Order: sequence, then structure tokens, then C-alpha cells
Amino acid sequence: MCSDTPTRDDAENADAPAHRPDPRPLAAGLYFVSTPIGAARDITLRALDILAKADVLAAEDTRTLKHLMEIHGVPLGDRHVFAYHDHNGEAMRPKLLRALADGKSIAYASEAGTPLIADPGFQLGRAAIADGHTVLSAPGASAVLAALTVSGLPSDRFLFAGFAPTQAGARKRMLAEVKNIPATLIFYESPKRIHRILTELAEHWGSDRQAVVCRELTKRYEEVSRGTLGDLATAFDGRAVKGEIVLLVARAVSEKPDEQTIEDRLRLHLADKSVKDAAAIVAADLALPRRDVYQLALKLAQEDEE
Repeated sequence: MCSDTPTRDDAENADAPAHRPDPRPLAAGLYFVSTPIGAARDITLRALDILAKADVLAAEDTRTLKHLMEIHGVPLGDRHVFAYHDHNGEAMRPKLLRALADGKSIAYASEAGTPLIADPGFQLGRAAIADGHTVLSAPGASAVLAALTVSGLPSDRFLFAGFAPTQAGARKRMLAEVKNIPATLIFYESPKRIHRILTELAEHWGSDRQAVVCRELTKRYEEVSRGTLGDLATAFDGRAVKGEIVLLVARAVSEKPDEQTIEDRLRLHLADKSVKDAAAIVAADLALPRRDVYQLALKLAQEDEE
């Protein structure tokens, strides 16, 4: 997810202590480094180690990475930060692959968050893997997981759907495809379009479906709005919104299946799974209370033993 700055506020980041890197050398390979989505302190020590020791630095936004390194006292030295983004990937990938072939270590950072999540790093990682190079991850901040954590929506199963298409026809088809997926659905959205998509979702998915709008996560003006799609569409109507937005929508709630359907599903899974696992799977698939499904699964298992 893109961000215009890695800082929460200047006062918080001004006194960030200089990083003391791990003295051990960095092995050759491509390192995908997660960077903060807001507060600059949301970076791992390992990420700072990699940024301090990598032979080659590449970033979706070179200014953002340089500023982050400056905040944490990570010296750039005589290294150049290469820009790698959607517009120059075809030209830049061969240069980075040659560096890997020469035994170099490369750190790639997206503008904010975890690389490859709505980010141009995918093709670079795929090419490096195809050429037999080591590809490693330095995990850290992610807008998707941060939003899911604070949303209050079920987290046992979720789908990241990225940005909805801007064209009306393509957007309608895409939303129809994911509407009934039994998982919490997560989108990135522009502040200029958040009211539009909330209105469309309320109209086509039902105004009573639960949703959450997360804005400016980990930043100074962080805001989390929870409610039904209808209520949120009303709340954002005519409102001037700024910042990075993650939209989460609860899974669709279907009519409760009859007992025979539940029993058939349970028997299918009980054939090769424990009572506990079979009940958990069926309860999640059918959006039923796990305790009730477990009791039924236990009954079926006991009947089969008799």
C-alpha cells in the first residue's frame, strides 16, 4: 500500500536512535523488506540490518526509503538506491538480476508495507526465482493485516482483493465474483472513491452487511469506522476524505442449512479427519456456531463406532 510518508509525526521520529547493525555478513540473494505504513518505528531490527548491509538497494520510491534510513541512522554510504516500479520494471529487472548473478545481496522495499502486496515487486521476485537465486522476506508492517487486526471482523479466513477497478463494468464484474466468498473481504480504495464503492456494495450486496473502513492506519489521524454498508455509505456521503484507506467487508451470511446438509458435510470430512477438525471446517464453511457443529460431529462419530 502506498503512503506519502513513513513517519507518524516529526516529533516521534526525531529522536530515533541510530541503528547498530548485526555484524554478521549478509548472504547473497534478493531480500523483500517490509517498511512502515505510517509510524517509522514500525520497522524490524532485521529489516534495518538488511538495509544497512545490502550491496544493492532498490525501492518503489527512492526518497521514501532514503528518508526512512536517515530516521534510523542507517548510512547509505556510497551505495545508490535504484528505483524499481511499474513504469521501469522491464528495464530495471535485468540490471538487478545481473547483480544477483554476480553474488550480490539486494534489498527491495515498497513505498510502504510489505512488498508484493499491491506492489510492483512480484515480477522481480518471480524472475529471481526462475533464475535460481535465493529470495527471502524480512516481514513486518502490512496494511492488510493491520486493518484485519483492528476491524473486529472474522480473521479465520480472508481474501485480499486489491483495488476495485475504476471502470464501472469491470468493477461490477469483479464485485460479483467475490460477493459470496465465505471470507472477510479486504480492499484498498482511494479516498475519492470510498463513498462510491460503499454505495455500490450496499446496493448490490445488501445494506445490512457489516463492514469497516480503516483510514491512515498507524498515522496521526488514524480512524476506524465500523458499521453496516448502508450506515457507512451514509456516513461518508459528502465527506472530504484524505489518506490511505483499507475497506473490509464481512463474509456473506446465507440461510442456515438444514441438518441433513450439515450431517453430509460432516461425514465427508470425518472420513479422514478428527471430530474437532471436521467440525471446525464445516462450521467455518457454513457460518455456524462451532460448538453446535462439534456436538453433532461427536454424535455422528459415536454412531459410526457402534
